[in-house]
Amino acid sequence: MEILNEEEKNNDEQGQQSSQQSPEALMPPPKPNPRGTIQFLTIIGQVEGHILLPPTNKATKYEHVIPQLVACAENNEVDGLLVLLNTMGGDVEAGLALAELIAHLGKPSVSLVLGGGHSIGVPLAVSAQYSYIAPSATMTIHPVRMNGTLVGAPQTYEYFNKTQDRVIDFITAHSKISHDRINSLMMDTKTMAQDVGTILIGEDAVQEGLIDAVGGLHDAMEKLYGFIGKG
Repeated sequence: MEILNEEEKNNDEQGQQSSQQSPEALMPPPKPNPRGTIQFLTIIGQVEGHILLPPTNKATKYEHVIPQLVACAENNEVDGLLVLLNTMGGDVEAGLALAELIAHLGKPSVSLVLGGGHSIGVPLAVSAQYSYIAPSATMTIHPVRMNGTLVGAPQTYEYFNKTQDRVIDFITAHSKISHDRINSLMMDTKTMAQDVGTILIGEDAVQEGLIDAVGGLHDAMEKLYGFIGKG
């Protein structure tokens, strides 16, 4: 009978444990990117506000995104933020809240519109330090709307006007489009068959001064790395 000493037993047990580990566990940890660490934020579906959307709706919940943005601002290991948008719009107050956080994050930020950045997605797209739109992506600009029962009084009309001014003021403050131009795009009756507003596709959004450039993921990441490199 073979008798193993204590050291041989330990070596044998360690060998058995290492052979049972997955290939991923045996791989060395990934090296940090010398160009900087980017945090990705996806805004998809409908921006959900204070009213819970049906479970069949794809939604971005503002109570989930706000803590992510605060953590991004506080995390010293994160050097920049890349916002990826494919949204139909949604709640105005929730969308503006997220847009304000992105605009005042205190770190380099770039946005990329993929598929669509409609309605309140427009302020979210322009809130970053630099914005891109994919050639096939679209953006719909239209007046502020509200669902449900409305009080038929002058105060309701004034509230809608003030809310729309908040959206327009934010967009013009973070893009090259003028107040008069975006207001005319919102009120256009010739572009959409059953609605008021304008649909901009890719290059059109850049020509209007709404988005900075046409591009894709690689362009957006390179721009963000450039901002990070400049400190």
